[in-house]
Amino acid sequence: MPDILHQLSYPKHNHLADAPALDVCDLTVRYGDFLALDGVSFLVQREERVAVVGPNGAGKSTLFKAISGIIKPTSGEIRIFGQPPGGHICIAYVPQRSQIDWSFPVTVADVVMMGRSGKIGLFRWPSKKDWDIVYDALEQVNMLELAKRQIGELSGGQQQRVFLARSLAQEAELLLLDEPFTGLDAPSQQAILRILDIVRARGVTALVSTHDLDLAARNFDRMMLLNRRVIAYGPPDQVFNADTLIEAYGGHVHTLSFETETPEELILADTCCEGPDEHRWKK
Repeated sequence: MPDILHQLSYPKHNHLADAPALDVCDLTVRYGDFLALDGVSFLVQREERVAVVGPNGAGKSTLFKAISGIIKPTSGEIRIFGQPPGGHICIAYVPQRSQIDWSFPVTVADVVMMGRSGKIGLFRWPSKKDWDIVYDALEQVNMLELAKRQIGELSGGQQQRVFLARSLAQEAELLLLDEPFTGLDAPSQQAILRILDIVRARGVTALVSTHDLDLAARNFDRMMLLNRRVIAYGPPDQVFNADTLIEAYGGHVHTLSFETETPEELILADTCCEGPDEHRWKK
């Protein structure tokens, strides 16, 4: 598979007992002269589900790549269960679908088996136990019947479920999903949310980037409003208000007046990779 599909798998480690799942302190990332992230700091507790939201170019993908160890920060510190990225921890990173070459000739079961590579080793064949784990993971996400199908033949929602199955087979402790809901219909989105419930029950901590503010507010413990720096972080009802949305989205937020008990309503018009999206927030 292309490099973008690699799994960041490391041996299990005796984590620091009191360490949070993720501790990011003053993280700054530059691409040449471009400042992608500026002094980002936040904590994520174990088994939490956090949505990372913000406009295009806000640094969401950069944040996930820094946490997973794909890119090296310019400055700052990242600790995952007390360890640095790449240090004895199991991270599953699922990039945006647009970054994946779906024409690569590989089956659904093979994709999920890639999640076992860190457990098996580079020069060993999968055992019956490994295949049992793969098929169990596919059954958990209702994809077992399509195990022999080519990954490129699946719908967008099915492809996302396969990669979530891969994280289950990998026995990941930290799951990073970059825009998993983009382009999916409502039933497919709900299927992914149900799988996120499964991984949480297994003790997995999840960070998910999304453009859908309504979905994020309804289904996540905490929200991060990001635009190169953290604008707000906490429970949804504390993060989303007129001031924080205007600060994050700027001219994309419009305030209109209505003849109702609520005198004003915020309309956020955001353009993501799949086209324009519109969300309403009461002020």
